[in-house]
Amino acid sequence: MSKNAHSVETAGSSGSHPPRLPTFHASTQGPWHSVVSYEACVRLCLNAWARSCMEAPIFLENECALLRNAFGLQQILLLSEEEILSKRASELTTEGAAPKPKKMIGKMKVQVRKVRMGMDPPTGCSFKSLKPPKMKLESARNHLTNLQSKLLSGWVALRRVRFVLHQPTDGSLPRKSLAYVQAGTQYIKQVSGLLKVGVTTLRQSSSSHELVQESYPCLLRLKSSPEEEAVRMQPGSGETHVFLPDGLGDDLLVEVLDSKSKGTTCGRVLVQVAAVADDPSDKLRWWSIYHEPEHDLVGKIQLYINFSTSVDENSHLKCGSVAETVAYDLVLEVAMKVQHFQQRHLLLNGEWKWLLNEFASYYGVSDAYTKLRYLSYVMDVATPTADCLTLVYDLLYPVVMKGNVKSSLSHQENRILGEVQDEIEQILALAFENYKSLDESISSGVIDVFKPATGLAAPALEPAVKLYTLLYDILTPETQTKLCRYFQVAAKKRSKRHLAETDEYVAANSEGMLLDNIALSTAYQKMKVLCLNIRNEVLTDIQIHDQHILPSFVDLPNLSASIYSVELCNRIREFLIACPPAGPASPVAELVIATADFQRDLANWNICPIRGGVDAKELFHLYIVVWIKDRRAAMLESCKLDKVKWAGVRTQHATTPFVDDMYERLKETLNDYEVIICRWPEYTFVLENAVADVEKAIVEALDRQYADVLSPLKETMMPKKFGLKYVQKLTKRSVAPYVVPEELGILLNSLKRMLDILRPKIETQFKSWGSCIPEGGNQVLGERLSEVTVMLRTKFRNYVQAMVEKLVENTRLQNATKLKKILQDSKESVGESDVRVRSQFLKELLTSTINQLHTILETHVFIATCRGFWDRMGQDVLTFLESRKENRSWYKGCRLAVSILDDTFASQMQQLLGNSLQDKDIDPPRSITEVRSMLCKESQTHKDNSFYY
Repeated sequence: MSKNAHSVETAGSSGSHPPRLPTFHASTQGPWHSVVSYEACVRLCLNAWARSCMEAPIFLENECALLRNAFGLQQILLLSEEEILSKRASELTTEGAAPKPKKMIGKMKVQVRKVRMGMDPPTGCSFKSLKPPKMKLESARNHLTNLQSKLLSGWVALRRVRFVLHQPTDGSLPRKSLAYVQAGTQYIKQVSGLLKVGVTTLRQSSSSHELVQESYPCLLRLKSSPEEEAVRMQPGSGETHVFLPDGLGDDLLVEVLDSKSKGTTCGRVLVQVAAVADDPSDKLRWWSIYHEPEHDLVGKIQLYINFSTSVDENSHLKCGSVAETVAYDLVLEVAMKVQHFQQRHLLLNGEWKWLLNEFASYYGVSDAYTKLRYLSYVMDVATPTADCLTLVYDLLYPVVMKGNVKSSLSHQENRILGEVQDEIEQILALAFENYKSLDESISSGVIDVFKPATGLAAPALEPAVKLYTLLYDILTPETQTKLCRYFQVAAKKRSKRHLAETDEYVAANSEGMLLDNIALSTAYQKMKVLCLNIRNEVLTDIQIHDQHILPSFVDLPNLSASIYSVELCNRIREFLIACPPAGPASPVAELVIATADFQRDLANWNICPIRGGVDAKELFHLYIVVWIKDRRAAMLESCKLDKVKWAGVRTQHATTPFVDDMYERLKETLNDYEVIICRWPEYTFVLENAVADVEKAIVEALDRQYADVLSPLKETMMPKKFGLKYVQKLTKRSVAPYVVPEELGILLNSLKRMLDILRPKIETQFKSWGSCIPEGGNQVLGERLSEVTVMLRTKFRNYVQAMVEKLVENTRLQNATKLKKILQDSKESVGESDVRVRSQFLKELLTSTINQLHTILETHVFIATCRGFWDRMGQDVLTFLESRKENRSWYKGCRLAVSILDDTFASQMQQLLGNSLQDKDIDPPRSITEVRSMLCKESQTHKDNSFYY
């Protein structure tokens, strides 16, 4: 970017820089141009006064003092005797000599680039503690010796030359004088080279003491100029000032001020005009800064000096004619200086505006030239602000709208137009590439602090678009692409600033970096904020686009979103590699939500699909699968026999705490993954498989943990093979009755709690998720859970039935408690009292068994077991009765036995459970109902196959 655009950005980066001034080129052309322009202004003012124009008298008052002072002709035009006497009196008062008119031998365009101090001074800029580095002058002495020997012979010859102070009338110099001058010039060049070597040595020796460059304001003036003409310049601001030295003997004095202590001088620099003129091609040089009066070296300053000479041979042209445009330029610059034309102060008004208009009209300066010339000065200090861009548009519009611009403008006007267009393109690029950072309250027009974007378009955006459409044909694809590219660059710049907040986590050496929980949580919070900030950028682009400021072909939301989304996707992917998430914990879940919401918002805002943009599911898919696998593996590991806790402990529900603990972990798992499932329900199948595997592992762990108490039951559950071994086993079997162990009660209670309380919550959660799954898939949600349910119910039924069989076997250990024996002894002739007496031992055994079951079994398990026991005893009666259908003499005894069983089970359950017992719990089981049906000769049969006896 050129000087102008660069300086705009520089000014925007610091609020301490003074307003920029334009480069006044016409004022450097010498006093003759000023005199001609002054005379032209006087004439037109007189003409206007004659026409009774009210603006003219102000310029004619006091013998045109306003114009004389503005053009700087105080020392050129003749003064009256009264003015001379008053001036001399004022000079004697100030003890100053009368300044002499300058003889301009050249001009110096000076820029202050850098200032480097040896160290930051303490308060007051005291440099007494600083010691300048000592320079070894061994090599310098050698150079001097060689130089002395080389020039000795020539110097002796030159001393013999007699120099006569005589100047011929034609202005030429004698040959001997020329020889003298040439030898002296050669000598100065040699000495300058030697001094350059010394300075280089000094720079190398002091480089280790240099600190980072600070901004030190500088005051610059020529030695021949008064102190009040000193120009203040800021290093690095790009400001340029033109100095007109008296001659080669003049010096440029630079005073370096302290940036912290205002008004304190840090050091001074002496730049000899002769040294600059000796080698004008070396424009960029470092000069030493000294602190006086100690003459201590305190730093260096880099000056860019462009020196150009005005040859005396052309001095006869100084009184030639002056073109109207040149005079107009000079009048324009004078008006700008008087009215302090500078950055953000671009308008001329009042009498000077009238003078410029009258000058152009009176002397025939074209309207196009006046606007283009004024525009060229505006572009020197242009900023991407509404007032500046509007002014540029107003100045340029009449020129461009003339039809064929090139043919209607002069060669000079076309040249100015070309230069101006290049500078306008740069300022437009600055405006469009920073369209969210434009601020009218900042002198540079661009804020230097990165802030969140707002949905309001900057005031400068509309005039910038108007100016762009004025300069280019927006119907051409090239122009449209160029404008769109500006906004893409702006999006990349803002994206880069947002991404900088998380750069530390994706550095080249941070892959797999180890962070503690707090640091990791902070990192994920920053990534979440990044997603929200990028979302806000797209949203503000939509709001700006809806204000219809931009041309219709600029689809700002899609342009910016295509960049933001890709950049965000790449950053999230890099971050997840550098800081892989261990699971869907709170910070990770928030990032998943923010990423998915960003993708959803883009779709809701009708943003076109972006290749390589944010796809939340694709970004987190592998991590989600791994999380579920890891959680499944961890829970399966907890189900191993050596890892099962709570052995021998029971809860208030008479269950093992292991089951409640594992289902609590399953519940936490479902809660953790609800964020994932709500956005991507297809992961329900993966999670269902993991939960089903864990539930099976829980049951298997219970079987292993209670293998000792299950062993007798499994013997009962095995199919009986009446071989020799089985007969031997029966003969050796102990006659001790079976007592239900407490551990078996804990196992059965745990299985029942899983079936009735714990698992329904899991199934309900999966059903709610399943309602969000679209139909048509190959998998059916709930199949794996149904398998677990069937397995659990079967296992629980088998264990209860096996326990009941063991209890029934207890009734067969003695003849007094054998139901079949009691039925066989009861015939028609036996009375009811006899049957009840024979059944007393059986009743007591049943009562004690029921009481013992009540102490170890949970209520629902107790009821199911008692009803199973009741039904199993009824099956013995039914079997006995079916084998004797034709002999009705056994009916009375069977009827009494059934009545005793009903009374025993119902009354005992009622006594133990009280009001918690429901009517259906004491209804006769199926076998008892069938016995009564047979006894009543009823044909009704009950085919209920439910587990509820």
